[in-house]
Amino acid sequence: MTHFLDIHKTSPDDLRHMIDQARSMKDSRQGQPKGTTDAETPLAGHMVALIFEKPSTRTRVSFDMGVRQMGGQTMVLSGADMQLGHGESIADTARVLSRYVDLIMIRTFEETTLLELADHATVPVINGLTNRTHPCQIMADVMTYEEHRGPIQGKKVVWMGDGNNVCASFLHAAGQFGFDMVVSGPETLDPEAVFIEEARAKGVSVELIRDPEAAVNGADLVVADTWVSMHDSQTTKERRHNQLRPYQVNERLMSHAKDDALFMHCLPAHREEEATSAVMDGPHSVIFDEAENRLHAQKAVMRWCLGV
Repeated sequence: MTHFLDIHKTSPDDLRHMIDQARSMKDSRQGQPKGTTDAETPLAGHMVALIFEKPSTRTRVSFDMGVRQMGGQTMVLSGADMQLGHGESIADTARVLSRYVDLIMIRTFEETTLLELADHATVPVINGLTNRTHPCQIMADVMTYEEHRGPIQGKKVVWMGDGNNVCASFLHAAGQFGFDMVVSGPETLDPEAVFIEEARAKGVSVELIRDPEAAVNGADLVVADTWVSMHDSQTTKERRHNQLRPYQVNERLMSHAKDDALFMHCLPAHREEEATSAVMDGPHSVIFDEAENRLHAQKAVMRWCLGV
């Protein structure tokens, strides 16, 4: 079964094919209304289940629109609709859904939910996000970088702030696409050691540099993400703000990167916290191209999973 669970579980050749196909599909849509069906309709007759235990804007809209543009149909299900793992086991839910739909995308909390669903499904499963990784976002990010600056291989990517699930998938991508990474943030919020070790095992450089200015020196790409989750308590939010304030991406910090460095943020953003509006709306920023490319990258992921 061709699942898309994590970037490091997918071959570099397949990842490259998806990026190239995403760019081709995006180019072919230039000038068309958003609701126009693609010239090719590879998902015609296919039904895709979109499961959201975690709420979403970009993931929901981009997957829904992507399926529709490729001629398929979607069934959007919330955690409340399904009682996933509560009213029915995850394994049984996977078996049942596989009788109704051709592809399942799930955005959930625990990685174990994703893995159990994939283990028991007889249709492909896509990781739309877990607390541990976010591979679809990074496919869009790689696509966005290469649109603006060419191949990402050999470039220096700097992650600024919390070593969270997006950071984890960036580390996976470093190993698969061949770029170096620097992670800069407080030691208490470092990414899991296994993610760093996996990237280094692929032959790329991964450094942990606490000084943010030293970290971004010579960077080709600087990436930030929100400091807090919607589910964090007020105490947790205050503690995280105190830890992460020195790692805000502002104009002073970006001046230490290369002159043509890009800035990314997967959104939603808390402006003037993890990054200033001057950076987010400034000449280095490609955050809205990045958001758009979720649509195109995920269309390629779905086609790869279904072999169409």
